[in-house]
Amino acid sequence: MPTEPSPAATDARAAVAAALRDVPHVPGAPKPDPVLIADDVRRMFGGVNAVDVDHVEVQRGAITALIGPNGAGKTTFFNLLTGFDKPNSGKWTFDGRSLGGVAAARVARAGMVRTFQLTKALNRMTVMENMRLGATAQPGENLFAALVPAVWRPREKAITEQAEELLARFKLDTKRDDFAGSLSGGQRKLLEMARALMAKPQMIMLDEPMAGVNPALTQSLLGHIQALRDDGMTVLFVEHDMHMVRHISDWVIVMTEGRIVAEGPPESVMNNPAVIDAYLGAHHDTDLGDDALLDDAVLEQLRTEDEEAR
Repeated sequence: MPTEPSPAATDARAAVAAALRDVPHVPGAPKPDPVLIADDVRRMFGGVNAVDVDHVEVQRGAITALIGPNGAGKTTFFNLLTGFDKPNSGKWTFDGRSLGGVAAARVARAGMVRTFQLTKALNRMTVMENMRLGATAQPGENLFAALVPAVWRPREKAITEQAEELLARFKLDTKRDDFAGSLSGGQRKLLEMARALMAKPQMIMLDEPMAGVNPALTQSLLGHIQALRDDGMTVLFVEHDMHMVRHISDWVIVMTEGRIVAEGPPESVMNNPAVIDAYLGAHHDTDLGDDALLDDAVLEQLRTEDEEAR
């Protein structure tokens, strides 16, 4: 059973809800304080338009869910925004800075980091070593500075202290000296999220953070994501778990066939005809306000695509 939100989480959610209260529930709706703005983003694979986003804004300090059927273009859109893929056209800004065509490493240094659906932990390195790799501004990366311990040791100490704090927060401190490859799937998700925070980002983008996670860790992950908002961070995540979307999201953006087809708070989006059409096709009489029905629709859609792939 989900636990009651902390007072800090309640206050943070109330503040974001107030900011979004008068935002129209339409695709591409302008936000009062957007940290990310994307325009005319297109990505084609052969003759398929995988991403075709006219305009979208992400509210600063909010938890925004990006949902849609498998193959809707959500992960491709993430890849474009974070520099892991190049668009055919389009432009976007993060905190007023243009990031179109910027390499992934520079995007991360600008304050926008992401995790992956399939975790990218370096299995033959320890948990602590993985964490240290996530930090920025490491003078030891310079060949000549690396030869002078007095230059890099203070920064290494600060990085290690930051890593220790994050590992304790994510309850991975007892695993600090274990190889990352020995962690469970859920622990790897936690490690990837913690490592992303080593860069001290303004915004974190989570690609299906619940995929493959043991149910015992699900509530812990939910709490960690809410804590990011409590700390003033912006969260944009892709997810198929509609219970999670309803439970923690301040705003939901729906993609299908590469396009943004709906936006709004969770309660509004779950009953939007465009969302019902995206998940259930012609079954327009079904009420997606029932989480179980929406989850069933997602699972059925995934099974169909898996069978077609075979």
